Amino acid sequence: MFNAEKVKNECVQWIRDFFEENGKDCNAVVGISGGKDSSIVAALCVEALGKDRVIGVLMPCGEQADIDMAKLLVNTLGIKHYIINIKDAVDGITNSIPFELSTQSKTNLPPRIRMSTLYAVSQSHNGRVANTCNLSEDWVGYSTRYGDSVGDFSPCSNLTVDEMKQIGRLIGLPSELVDKVPTDGLCGKTDEDNLGFTYAELDRYIRTGEIEDAEKKAKIDRLHRINLFKLQLMPAFVPKL
Repeated sequence: MFNAEKVKNECVQWIRDFFEENGKDCNAVVGISGGKDSSIVAALCVEALGKDRVIGVLMPCGEQADIDMAKLLVNTLGIKHYIINIKDAVDGITNSIPFELSTQSKTNLPPRIRMSTLYAVSQSHNGRVANTCNLSEDWVGYSTRYGDSVGDFSPCSNLTVDEMKQIGRLIGLPSELVDKVPTDGLCGKTDEDNLGFTYAELDRYIRTGEIEDAEKKAKIDRLHRINLFKLQLMPAFVPKL
């Protein structure tokens, strides 16, 4: 049985301990998408450090249909925030490359520019960048390497989607943030449509090993296997001296 209050309190203390050891006066810098993960991570940082030490960064790429959700979050928490539109940067790189980018390259370019933007803000504000990934998405590689998969500290990468939602409700975030159906923001499909299984099915499989649909089990296992490299340190040659 998941004890949301116990885990939330332990996570808040973990954040405090991280900053005590890695920058006593530093600020937490959080990329705010308007989804549950960044909302919950930002809220945990506020509880751990106080709202004056948390900076939200909203990074639309041109027009963002759900930008109001991101604004709702920073206003609810009362944190300092910046809105930085990355469209010119994305277009500049895309237009400067002398060949047609692959679909995957086009998809992953904005998250990587967003991470560069977060680090620019962080280094100018005595900050540490928060990773906002959760265990369920990491498990099947639903993140961009050197994009949203990185950061300086990761409060929630060992919590499933369902566990994240329980914590979000516990700390009193608006339901439209906690229970918002996640989408990729590109093709209009939900994350679950793209994955081919629900987060409820995935979470149950991660925590219990149980899943009835053999085809979905095989797909989850395959995605987990081929995406493990995203969660590991870069391989490095060690010379025999």
